Order: sequence, then structure tokens, then C-alpha cells
Amino acid sequence: MSGFVGHFTNRIDAKGRVSVPAPFRAELARDGYDGLFCIAVPDLGTIDAGGNALRETLDRHIAQFEPLSFDHNYLSTALLGLSEQLRIDADGRISLTDTLKEAAGIDAQVTFVGQGFKFQIWTPERFAEHRAEALRRVQSLRRGAGAPSSGPDGGGHT
Repeated sequence: MSGFVGHFTNRIDAKGRVSVPAPFRAELARDGYDGLFCIAVPDLGTIDAGGNALRETLDRHIAQFEPLSFDHNYLSTALLGLSEQLRIDADGRISLTDTLKEAAGIDAQVTFVGQGFKFQIWTPERFAEHRAEALRRVQSLRRGAGAPSSGPDGGGHT
């Protein structure tokens, strides 16, 4: 299996370090990224994190804008200029910067949430709220136009 999947909650230790889940570290190694690329997502109160796959996705998104345009400038500043590259130590831990912790409201624990090409780092409380909203939206989508009827296999069974 490739990509970041699942969710894990870990404590931040007294020195401010937190263990990146082993499956996520393995995915970063497969991706060939040395460390962890992080971007605060203030409107969600989380941190997007990953490696080369995340960087390449951002680069493709930014490249849609004329290189000298204001949109390109703002987007590249927000997504690349304000990003941080963290080092993963020999024990698989990272130290989140104060800037990242503040943006996501992180204190004593974090929840790592896989999203395929990237993962997010949340406070457990914010993730619980986000998860509830995500489930509500998925239910709404399933009831929307063109969606299969209610059966779990998507086959239209009721």
C-alpha cells in the first residue's frame, strides 16, 4: 500500500518532540524525502505535511498561474515561503516549531491523519470536530445527484 492512511494520536514529550507514526515515516522513506515538509493551514487549524508528493502537488498548483502575477506571488509565498522543513531524528521524532504549533493550536498531543499524498497534524479535539464535519459532508454527497443509492457497496441497494 502506498500513501498516508489511517490516523494516530501521540503525545508531545517534555522536550517538545513527537513521534511521527512508523507507517508515515515508511511512506516518507518510499517517497525519497529527507525530513518532513510542513505548511500551516490556518483556516482549518491544522498542518499539512508530507514529502515529495506534497511538494510536487503544490508546485503543479502554483504553476497554473503566470509566474510574475500577483496570484502566483501570493500563492507561492503562502504555500512555499511560509512552509517549514522539519528534521526527523533517529528515533522518528520531530520538533514542531512555535509557528506551526500556534497555527494549529497544538499543545500536549497531536493526531496524524493520512490523506493519501499528504497527511495532516491536528489537535485531537479539532480533528474530532473535523472528522464529524467530513462524515456529514460525505453523507450529503452520497445523497446528492448522481450518487449511488444507500448500499455500502455503492450498488444502489436499499
